[in-house]
Amino acid sequence: MKMADSQDIEKGSSGSLYQPFFHKDEKQQNSHDNGNLFMVILCTFVAVMGSFEFGSSIGYSSPTQQGIMEELGMSSEEYSMFGSILTIGAMAGSISCGRVADLIGRKGTMKMSSIISIAGWLIIYFSLGPLSLDVGRFLTGYGIGVNSYVVPVFIAEISPTHLRGALLTVHQVAIATGLLVAYTVGAFVSWRTLALTGMIPCAVMILGLYFIPDSPRW
Repeated sequence: MKMADSQDIEKGSSGSLYQPFFHKDEKQQNSHDNGNLFMVILCTFVAVMGSFEFGSSIGYSSPTQQGIMEELGMSSEEYSMFGSILTIGAMAGSISCGRVADLIGRKGTMKMSSIISIAGWLIIYFSLGPLSLDVGRFLTGYGIGVNSYVVPVFIAEISPTHLRGALLTVHQVAIATGLLVAYTVGAFVSWRTLALTGMIPCAVMILGLYFIPDSPRW
């Protein structure tokens, strides 16, 4: 009997001695896979807060134009500068972020961009004139310029190949959602209040970064 059981195991048959161990390993593997999938989704959710911030920063200047110009007495030229200086900050952020991400990691870079963006939003909120508005707008632009690089890189590096395309799509969806929220909320609140709401995704990202690992490629 023992010899027959040994022969069954060597041949890879599903005998009574082999079957329980097979099921146990399968359950453990499924549990491990589910845990990995949850962490990948959590990492993606935290990262795309930067994408959401990207969209909300771009959309901020449209619904707030009338309120800012009336309250601060800005001319059309001054407001045009305020709106466009975001792209200058984004250029600076996108140029410098590659080296920064290699030095301090993807998580560190996302945290840095969130802190810079929060500083920019606070400056905008407390602004009393065009100069401080431009400084705040430049800082938020720098933050989203960094996010435009580090967020998709981080998602690509932590996601399995069969989910990579779908998860990277979330990055684009979050940008569009941020734009939509900025336009919608901006129609009902003041420009200073809308600046405060711009800090929410940054705060969520900073908090979430404490619960996720850094990229395995770094």
